[in-house]
Amino acid sequence: MGAPSAPDALDPEDAKIVTLARSARARTGAAQGAAVRDTDGRTYAACTVALPSLSLTALQAAVTAAMAAGAPGLEAAAVVGVTDLDAGFDDPGLAAVADVTADAAVLVAGPDADAVHRVEGP
Repeated sequence: MGAPSAPDALDPEDAKIVTLARSARARTGAAQGAAVRDTDGRTYAACTVALPSLSLTALQAAVTAAMAAGAPGLEAAAVVGVTDLDAGFDDPGLAAVADVTADAAVLVAGPDADAVHRVEGP
């Protein structure tokens, strides 16, 4: 992962998806919230899904929402609520992002979103 940045040091469009991810998490009380921005500039937010018959990470759910809406590709994704950033970020949603657009930026933050890290590589 890249060095942490303060949310106010991010590009405004990246800061927006971090805010959307944080809001999705807060609104639902889920473990994580995520948001993606497609190549047309539209955004999609989602949270962790934990049902007996269906489990999705927040990132998987956000990518799913974008694909279901017909997004042509992804520019960036953000996940808020990662509890152990020192251990890195190993989420199956990373593969989903890469399936859609290999070089999309992925930003991750802890529960308070006071520091945002860029995930390097696929």
